[in-house]
Amino acid sequence: MSEQEISMAQHRRITGRLVIATHNPGKLAEMRELLAPHGIEAISAGELRLGEPEETGDSFRANAAIKAIAAANAAQLPAFADDSGLVVDALDGAPGIYSARWAGEGKDFMAAMSRIERLLQERGATSPTQRKAHFVSALCVAWPDGHIEEVEARADGTLVWPPRGSAGFGYDPAFLPDGHDRTFGEMTSIEKHGLPPLGLGLSHRARAFVKLAEICLD
Repeated sequence: MSEQEISMAQHRRITGRLVIATHNPGKLAEMRELLAPHGIEAISAGELRLGEPEETGDSFRANAAIKAIAAANAAQLPAFADDSGLVVDALDGAPGIYSARWAGEGKDFMAAMSRIERLLQERGATSPTQRKAHFVSALCVAWPDGHIEEVEARADGTLVWPPRGSAGFGYDPAFLPDGHDRTFGEMTSIEKHGLPPLGLGLSHRARAFVKLAEICLD
């Protein structure tokens, strides 16, 4: 058996029903869209009325695992979770793992984007080279017996102001991916995710999902 075959044998495939461990409508829609070509029957944590665990991890990967493990244990089914956020170089990595919390309980991402812009202006970050940022997505699949699979990916870009576009969700309208002239908020889901037949997508979540699909999906 080759090293690659041994490595693959250590991974576990996703079969049957899968819980998507999120209460975020935007993330839920993206995850279902990414899973659809693989024929996975996905049910959301919200539909199962599962609670939301406290995200006490100090990294995207740790928080994804917390959510996936909690959902797997509660539902007694494999569970799939994402933890993602925006990392702004000029703000020393903020908002990072606190990206969703910056939007508050009302999920007001326009207010969160305005806060980032104010802080960038205060630091004199006005040129594109001073406004570099990247999205991170950590994905975790957890099983009730404790087995987990984890992957992580990123998408690099620049922050623009004012935000552009109404597609996507979260910070998408303010994020201009490298090599493109439209923000994530101006792109279709096919452009952003690279769904068949376009192949690899631009988004951090799509890139992480490609890695996950290689080890866990048919």
